[in-house]
Amino acid sequence: MAKGNEPFDKQMTRQQFLKVGAGAAAIGLMSGTGLAQINRLPPGTPVTTAKKLRSMLARPGQPVFVAHAIDALSAQLMAAAGYEASFVGTSGVQSRWTVLADRGLTTIMESMRICQYFTEAVPTYPFILDGDAGHGGPDMVKRLIHECIKVGLAGIRIDDQMIETKRTTGNSGIMVASRENAVIRYKAAVEARNELEPDFVIQAQMYTREAENGGLDEALARIPLYEEAGVDWIHFTRAQSVDEIKKGRAICKKFFGGMNGPWAKGFTTVKHYGDLGLNSIWGQGPGRESDEAVDKALAEFKRRGPEYVTESLGAITRSS
Repeated sequence: MAKGNEPFDKQMTRQQFLKVGAGAAAIGLMSGTGLAQINRLPPGTPVTTAKKLRSMLARPGQPVFVAHAIDALSAQLMAAAGYEASFVGTSGVQSRWTVLADRGLTTIMESMRICQYFTEAVPTYPFILDGDAGHGGPDMVKRLIHECIKVGLAGIRIDDQMIETKRTTGNSGIMVASRENAVIRYKAAVEARNELEPDFVIQAQMYTREAENGGLDEALARIPLYEEAGVDWIHFTRAQSVDEIKKGRAICKKFFGGMNGPWAKGFTTVKHYGDLGLNSIWGQGPGRESDEAVDKALAEFKRRGPEYVTESLGAITRSS
């Protein structure tokens, strides 16, 4: 039986546990440190949204447009309108539910509860979770991946930031984990993915370019390391020029995308992104329009008080 202090590559996997058998062996394992190794989802359970996302990412010259769905209703409407995939971001989505800053404060299970509303509302629509910096060490990363697969998510984005100093994209003070620690994090995610659903997509959100302890050369050096760890998708943040994106694309052998930054100035069509060989575009969903409408309505309420609401109700009554 694996001990808690053994290397991760020596510990029993969930699949191996299932082969051990039931009865006394299972009871004995459950009573000790092996409890965390129990597989509550049969290996190979199909996740059609993961297969769908992977297939879309593989389209040559036609990148997937990924946008925020701010709640389950907006996800339904986005899917009906023709959006292909949505991102359940910490800042853009989860903070609406928790009012917590994008500093790694939202827990795994809080994230899963939100995601479950989404996946139950639109079971065939691909959702990608913002997994922040993995929420902990390798064991916690593995649990995160298993929980994502169980609620029906298509993929996850995991940062290479230092977990202790997690920052929102574009903020100052970003620090990335060492190469070794980042690779360990991604390997843990890949191992967990392979145990349950090989099609589940893992994206490495590479903050190295904008990190205080990073830079372009370091970012380019990490791309093959992250790919060797088994991630499917490299997401290059805050590139300063199209030339930087081209350099990253030339090195990356797997799916590649870039978080919008100075490099994307003037990129107004999907073809612009496709011509660079990018497999994805990260964009806004209906959240911004919703926020603007709410701000406008609240400003009007502040100015006029309840008269604004009663007038609106009267208009609804007349129209019905």
